[in-house]
Amino acid sequence: QVDLAESGGDSVQAGGSLRLTCAISWNTTDNHCMAWVRQAPGLEREGVATIYTGPGRPTYLDSVKDRFTISRDAAKKAVYLQMNNLKPEDAATYYCAAFRDLARERQCPLDPDEYSYWGQGTQVTVPS
Repeated sequence: QVDLAESGGDSVQAGGSLRLTCAISWNTTDNHCMAWVRQAPGLEREGVATIYTGPGRPTYLDSVKDRFTISRDAAKKAVYLQMNNLKPEDAATYYCAAFRDLARERQCPLDPDEYSYWGQGTQVTVPS
């Protein structure tokens, strides 16, 4: 069982920064793909950034590269999303998601449909 809880969402002016936190509850040593996925009203979910709990490079949605950084703290059982230079189009509900994987090393997919476990989401607003 994997439980995920997001926090850190807020309203921030364009150009500002936020850091989202995903607190993870699990009793496993298995590797997992972890992702931040967002959904704006009326739009499809889109994967924003992913990271593997084993070796592997993070992946990013093209529109957030060089602005967003995903990271994790294994000891604290947390995954973070540092968002800089926020734009109005970044406004959405941001979800933390995960799925178990047996690969020793991999890059994780951005496709939200690949993910099994989901948090409740945290709202990010960027007034235009």
